[in-house]
Amino acid sequence: MKKIITILQARYSSTRLPGKVLFPILGQPMLIQQINRIKNSTLHGQIVIATSTHYEDEKIVNCCKENGITYYCGKLDDVLDRFYQAASLYQPDHIVRLTGDCPLIDPQIIDEVIQTHLDGNFDYTTNALKPTYPDGLDVEIFKFSALKKAWIEATLNSDREHVTPYIYRNNDQFNIGHLYNDIDLSHLRWTVDWQIDFDLIKRIFENLFPYNPRFTFSDILQFIESNPELKTINTCHTRNEGLQKSLQEDQLISRA
Repeated sequence: MKKIITILQARYSSTRLPGKVLFPILGQPMLIQQINRIKNSTLHGQIVIATSTHYEDEKIVNCCKENGITYYCGKLDDVLDRFYQAASLYQPDHIVRLTGDCPLIDPQIIDEVIQTHLDGNFDYTTNALKPTYPDGLDVEIFKFSALKKAWIEATLNSDREHVTPYIYRNNDQFNIGHLYNDIDLSHLRWTVDWQIDFDLIKRIFENLFPYNPRFTFSDILQFIESNPELKTINTCHTRNEGLQKSLQEDQLISRA
C-alpha cells in the first residue's frame, strides 16, 4: 500500500485578506472547518498543516495545538522548500497538496483525484490544470520523487512560491494526470482571497452545515441554483491571481 500524506499550506499574513484562515465560521476557524471536510476523505492519509516561521503564523500554530492538528513551520516565501521539508519528515510515496483558502474542498473530489493518480501511476495529477470544477475545489497530488526533483531544480521565484509549476510546466519530464468534471463549472468562485469571497463561503456554511455537516459539491450547486445572485457575487476576481502576479514578477526580473 502506497503511503499518502496531505499537506495543507496556510499562512496568517495573506496580502489580500490577512488572517483569513482563522476567520470564524459557525464558531470554528475557517482552517478547522476545512480540515474537518478533508477528514471525510478516505484516502488522504496523515494531515499536516505547513505554515511558516513568521511571527504572525504563531496564531496558526496555536490553532493547530488547540485542535490536535499536526503542523510544520518552514520558510515563508519558499513554499516549495516548506513542502519538501514537511514531507521529508514522513517519507511518503505521494503528497496531496491543498491550500488554506479553500474551505469548501470536497472529500469525494479529493478521493477521485487520488484514485486517478494511483490508477494511472502518474507523477502529478490534478483537477485544476485544465479547470472544470469551481475555483476552490482544487486538488493536487504528486509523487515524493517529483517533489524532490522540483525542490532541487526549480529556480524561479514563482516555482518556489507556488510549489508545483515546475512539475506541470516540464511535462516532458513528468507524467501528468487530469480529473475533469462532466460540466465545466470553472466560472464559479468558491475560494477565499477577498472579503466578498469569505462572505459567500460563510453564507454557504450557515445555510448547509446545520442540516448536513458533510454537505457536498452537489449540495452547494443546488443552493446556488436556488440563489442565483450568488453565482456572480465575486466573479470580478480572476482565478489564480497570486500565481499570475508571481509570473509577471519573474518576467520583470528576467528583463532587468
